Amino acid sequence: MCGARAAYLFNQWRQKFPANFGKVARIKNTVMVKISISASHDGGNIQFLSQSPLTSSLNDVTCTISLSIRPDVYTESERCSHMQYFSFRSFVSGLDDGVTSITVRYEIVNASEASFPYAWPGTTVCYSTGSLDASDDALWKRNLTTKYVDGKLAWRHTHQDNGSTFFSYYPPYTWERHLKLISDCTSQVVNTARPLAEYNPTVESLGQTAEGREVECLSLGKGRLVGWIVHRQHPGENMAEFYAEGLLRRLFGLDGELDRATKRTLEKFRLHVVPCMCPDGVVRGHIRTNGVGANLNREWGTVEVEYEAPTLERSPEVYWALKKMDETGCDFFLDVHGDESIPHVFFNGPVETPKWDERMKALQGYFVNCYRRHNSDVQKEFGYEPPEVLNNPKVLNKASKQVSNRFNCLGLTLEMPYKDCATNPDPERGWSPNRAKGLGRSLIEALDGVAGYLRMEGEFWREFGEEDAFVLPRLPEGL
Repeated sequence: MCGARAAYLFNQWRQKFPANFGKVARIKNTVMVKISISASHDGGNIQFLSQSPLTSSLNDVTCTISLSIRPDVYTESERCSHMQYFSFRSFVSGLDDGVTSITVRYEIVNASEASFPYAWPGTTVCYSTGSLDASDDALWKRNLTTKYVDGKLAWRHTHQDNGSTFFSYYPPYTWERHLKLISDCTSQVVNTARPLAEYNPTVESLGQTAEGREVECLSLGKGRLVGWIVHRQHPGENMAEFYAEGLLRRLFGLDGELDRATKRTLEKFRLHVVPCMCPDGVVRGHIRTNGVGANLNREWGTVEVEYEAPTLERSPEVYWALKKMDETGCDFFLDVHGDESIPHVFFNGPVETPKWDERMKALQGYFVNCYRRHNSDVQKEFGYEPPEVLNNPKVLNKASKQVSNRFNCLGLTLEMPYKDCATNPDPERGWSPNRAKGLGRSLIEALDGVAGYLRMEGEFWREFGEEDAFVLPRLPEGL
């Protein structure tokens, strides 16, 4: 058959069966579409398992990608390998005029084996087509197709452009970004011409981690009260360092001159801020432990004869922080975390410790209500269930409990949600990095408000209004 005759017959076939011809063309183009999964970025955590064959429909192709979360290093104190946090990059190439999108069903197949599987319902995976730089914080959104079904966490995402999309349990706060924050604050410290100089700002390393990273502490203020705020003992609770960034940017005047509330607070307090307690876990992409398997928020005291804590070998981060705290004293302590299950901002106080009394109860109630007046995301109705046992020395391995008891001061754990915040819902973005930063900024007013009562003697709480009373929280319905 001559070439002209073959071309004629081909065109006749093409006109008679146009759908079949289009399918052939799409299948040919589909071969060029590729999707690659990686978790090599700072703090990444995922293991690629498999990808189903691509199937085509009109100008879109579809597939399923199966993944698993990589566990933390085994932790001796809890006898398990924690896992919950994930963060990975999905890179698409080969989309063109013939195939304009690819819809992927991502599924984490070992979700049922996570440390808190009961927290998956209501979770929405975070995603962004931007970078991990601070300038792209606002680009993070929530995938509202996320479901926890048959032990798998699954969601669908349509990639309409070539390039990368990050998916994460919560938007990452990288170690590189942490170092930039420290550098920015240090530049304010060395600039003695700035108004900040009168508050004697310092940046120091409390000590090094097991893997040789510094645990930095930033201090400033000229008041008689001493406040400590530590963040990210659990490295996968990234919202805690977003909170620290919001607080530090305001304290160090990184966004402009110091405002009046900040100046008042620095007149009353000497503040010590540790923005990241667990650097090794951050870099490794862990959810709860450092590089040698220590859950730092179970390392603040020895509560079991056979398990000494803290130690330089297993938990140097806590060892150095407590050593410095013993030197400075403490009148107020805040340990900033994220909670996988409860969709609210809430506080957990020293209710189980030997120091819990009417004074502590009043201080916690008043502080939380000062915070509520300046940030509507703060609430007091929901939180952890009341403990069954009061005056329980077994809880003194936790930071806020140990510090409250050690210094007879108000010590609190602040929890932020991984999920959308039910107090002020925003399904598209959930509890976002910007809201965490805003909550950190608002701490200034709460500190300013409670300062006068932290070491006041007598029954000072009798002058508080009913709205300032301590409320014993309860779990939200369904949890």
